[in-house]
Amino acid sequence: MALQFETEEYANRLQRLTSKMREEKLDAMLLFAQESMYWLTGYDTFGYCFFQTLVVRADGEMVLLTRSADLRQARQTSTIGKIEIWVDRANADPAMDLKNLLSEMDLLGCRIGVEYDTHGLTGRNAKLLDNQLQSFGELVDASLLVGRLRLIKSAAEIVHVEKAAALADDALDAALPLIAPGGDEAAILAAMQGAVLAGGGDYPANEFIIGSGEDALLCRYKSGRRRLDAQDQLTLEWAGVSAHYHAAMMRTVVIGTPTDRHRELYSACRETMQAIEMVLRPGNTFGTVFDTHARIMDERGLARHRLNACGYSLGARFSPSWMEQQMFHVGNPQEILPDMSLFIHMIIMDSDTGTAMTLGQTYLTTTDQPRALSRYGLDFIDI
Repeated sequence: MALQFETEEYANRLQRLTSKMREEKLDAMLLFAQESMYWLTGYDTFGYCFFQTLVVRADGEMVLLTRSADLRQARQTSTIGKIEIWVDRANADPAMDLKNLLSEMDLLGCRIGVEYDTHGLTGRNAKLLDNQLQSFGELVDASLLVGRLRLIKSAAEIVHVEKAAALADDALDAALPLIAPGGDEAAILAAMQGAVLAGGGDYPANEFIIGSGEDALLCRYKSGRRRLDAQDQLTLEWAGVSAHYHAAMMRTVVIGTPTDRHRELYSACRETMQAIEMVLRPGNTFGTVFDTHARIMDERGLARHRLNACGYSLGARFSPSWMEQQMFHVGNPQEILPDMSLFIHMIIMDSDTGTAMTLGQTYLTTTDQPRALSRYGLDFIDI
């Protein structure tokens, strides 16, 4: 069995989960989010694109219902002792297999929490689930329950967060010598991803973002590569990854002479990041962080060019996104607590002048001021 953490760590997580379930008066949970299964048991796969669920009773009993392809995967990577297989076949309804399993686990008529808000449960499978279980028991949307437990990182998790941050720095180290007039985006991307993998890291939960010229104004990955001009701009968003734990960074690098608009937007990014560092501490909320971002950007006349979120929690995540559920947006009441790993990003995309500027890094919260996890700081990068 290949586990990323000691068995005691997993036992503590199970205790935290069952305690919260009893608090919420849940007799069982149906975990569909791969992140939840991984956090709770170590189970590591990409088979979640099909129907699979980990049933957790409030007394701590766990049973995984999955396909035959993931049987050995679960045995070798997790603490799960009991695994049931539903059979691939024409017109298969694995939700019926689940109902039979829940009946065997004496959960008929019980209050059952379901993780609906996850890419591990497709719309079609959710309909199958509701159809089979609507008269079986009381289904409760418990999509955020495990995610909130995962917000606070243990000492063992922080080790991986810090390694991920070091790998993110290594990726930038590898990229910078290649960022020059005539530089190839493909070579830059290969060097960054290669540095993470060569350092013992993992693939990220979503693609690295790379774009130059007008594509520097995009904050999503897209296919297609180009070479850098003598006067250019390059936006990069990437993450170091260790045991699926992510530490993200974001930068817009100017090739050639920065324009006055580049300088102006960078100044706004840096001022806002430094102001957020003052509120990224216990006693404030995720909403407070966003309000700080919006206030400074809007005072500088950048309301049209900023985004409606300025970061999110990071942790162990799986495709298609490394973003956690908790984001920095208006009105988010989530309290900032010690030992959270949080990615703060400033993204300004001025389509009027075709100017991009971004600045982002991952922080670990403490009882007081947050700790930036990158050795690069917030300095402007121009080539």
